[in-house]
Amino acid sequence: MSDRINDAIHYPFMTILRQAWVYWPSLLLSAVMLPFIFAPYYQYWLAPLLLAELLIYQAIRPEWRLRSVYLWALTAYTSLLYWIDIALHDIAGLPQYFAWPLTLLLPAYLAVYPTLAFWLLGKFRLTDSIRYSVVLPLLWTLTEFVRERALTGFGWGAMGYSQIANSPLAGFAPVGGIFLVTFVTVATGCWLAMLCLAQKKHAKIWYAIAIMVLWIVGTLLKQYDFTKPDGTQASVALGQGNIAQSIKWHQSSLQPTLQRYLDQIASTRANIVILPETAIPIMRQVLPEEQLELFALTAKRQGSALAVGIPQFTSDGQGYQNVVLNLTSEINGNELPFYAKNHLVPFGEYIPLPSLLGWMYRLMDIPLAGFSVGGAAQPPLQLANQRVSFNICYEDGFGDELIASAKQSSLLANISNMAWYGHSHAMQQHLQQSQARALETGRFMVRATNTGMTAIINPKGQIVAQLKPDIAAVLEGNIQGYQGNTPYMSLGSSWPLAMISLLIVIACWSYGRLRVRQV
Repeated sequence: MSDRINDAIHYPFMTILRQAWVYWPSLLLSAVMLPFIFAPYYQYWLAPLLLAELLIYQAIRPEWRLRSVYLWALTAYTSLLYWIDIALHDIAGLPQYFAWPLTLLLPAYLAVYPTLAFWLLGKFRLTDSIRYSVVLPLLWTLTEFVRERALTGFGWGAMGYSQIANSPLAGFAPVGGIFLVTFVTVATGCWLAMLCLAQKKHAKIWYAIAIMVLWIVGTLLKQYDFTKPDGTQASVALGQGNIAQSIKWHQSSLQPTLQRYLDQIASTRANIVILPETAIPIMRQVLPEEQLELFALTAKRQGSALAVGIPQFTSDGQGYQNVVLNLTSEINGNELPFYAKNHLVPFGEYIPLPSLLGWMYRLMDIPLAGFSVGGAAQPPLQLANQRVSFNICYEDGFGDELIASAKQSSLLANISNMAWYGHSHAMQQHLQQSQARALETGRFMVRATNTGMTAIINPKGQIVAQLKPDIAAVLEGNIQGYQGNTPYMSLGSSWPLAMISLLIVIACWSYGRLRVRQV
């Protein structure tokens, strides 16, 4: 950093923080606070403060810049994603001496991205005000954009989710998706740090004004309706079976599981009934046809359209898919409409490099770890008077992939099985992603899950009804169908914003190089 910013270390508290025995513990304390900015805590205001604190540490010890960022991110992501150990050890049965290192592997990988952003920042020959006010927010957002796509992508913990749905900055979601929300969140943190570090009073005033303007604009955007009701209404019933993962796939549990869901269907007269991911834990083609007919007839007697999660063999019989089956129509061989999951979970639903990693799966109890993809832009399913755009579990973390189907839909639906993560906060963090999808598309989102969080979310991303986790129950409520496109949907994806951001970054880099040559 420049001498102008480094002058800030003469503040007494910063002089103390320069001491290694104070610096490192306080840095780690800041990192372990990261989970509090996400669900179930929703302390969105804390996100800019933590980012600002990270930048202030850069001013205090610039020689430790990259190691500080990496250690901060490693600690933060480990604190956020601790539940991976539950899935690997408690549920899948992987020995703990394998589960702990593998749990750390993902945070170690994710921490590379913010570190990369700061490393690239060091290549820019610009004033601190431009580097930290403009370039860093763009670089951070671009690196998160890359990690949401590299190696099939992992968007969990993207900074923008911290603002969903209570923050004023959530108002940017329908305009530019989670990409834009991430940018304005990081920009707020950077401007807050510059406000603290700037030596001139007028600079502090301008940073304060910039923050206020950004949050006022977000507040105004939250009030604006980019989509509108299409005149349809429907009652929905969302099943939550609460089937333990340890027994879910056992043959002895099949009939009790089927009966539980049949009872749930029979308990409601909602227009639309949706059951969770793999609610029927057996291949569709193996399940006796009369069993599916019983599900369909039970729903029909109640006046309900029914969608149910079930695995099925592909049409060529060589693979299998994770699908939502529409039982509204009369059963006619393989002609029932369905949505097949397209974005699979690496190491969970498919095995990367099976010749190298296959040994690990032999140590774990993960049934059906080799799903086939369903294909992009699948059409909505017609349930009662609603065109329902489905996604399944992990897919809810990828807003761009939902746009094509959402444009044709009046309602969004997610079915999930979060039993893999026990009683952890993974369920609430996943719910927050559904809130983001509702905001981005301006539509109701309904969620049917095995163990939680079964919920109804309105187009503003607010949870209007929710079941308690870890109980078997049915959530009933009412929704409205919506039509129209948000600006984000009209963009078609986050790519246009990413390309614009990249061009600005390149322009800043080029200007800095030219500036150095002219000096």
